[in-house]
Amino acid sequence: MDVKQTVYVVDDDEGVRDGLSLLLATVGQPCELFASASDFLEAYDEETRGCLVLDIRMPRMTGLDLQEKLIEMGSRLPIIFITGHGDIPMAVEAMRRGAVDFIRKPFREHGLLDRINEALAVDDTVRKQATDRKAVEERLAVLTDREWEVFKRVADGEMNKVIAADLGISERTVEVHRGHVMKKLGVKTLAQLVRIKIEAELILAA
Repeated sequence: MDVKQTVYVVDDDEGVRDGLSLLLATVGQPCELFASASDFLEAYDEETRGCLVLDIRMPRMTGLDLQEKLIEMGSRLPIIFITGHGDIPMAVEAMRRGAVDFIRKPFREHGLLDRINEALAVDDTVRKQATDRKAVEERLAVLTDREWEVFKRVADGEMNKVIAADLGISERTVEVHRGHVMKKLGVKTLAQLVRIKIEAELILAA
């Protein structure tokens, strides 16, 4: 079941929070409002879906401080910063740290909604990649060390007799391992086995 994405607005200005809440309500987008970075951190968990619309200047913990804390926690929640004219150098630094975008005050409502939709799309992509990675890791985790070695070599197109010679085992043993690999990975053809190896390399290298 898909988890509904939420826009998390963190700004110490009540007027800004209320304005963004009304704007997001007009397009049916769920949102949650926080008056401080520490309030948001108390509510945050790793299953949080959506994006963060974050004021860059706030008392005690700034937007940049919150971004740094989230990075330390391993969060990949997309962040859009709201900045004033004098905050542009800070916003550029935030982008270098991975922020999706920054919006200058006063901002155009439609422009902000466009950026939010882009950030939500980024969140979707990141979550899908994480899910795909976990699925690949779980499928490959069932292989023994020997099966993993046979899997890689078979998927690379090596013949059973070559694999047997390199590993110091019989061809029959290679065939047995190969059968176990295909059964555990739920594939029936060499092409499917190769596809899993390619997917694993792409996802695990990301």
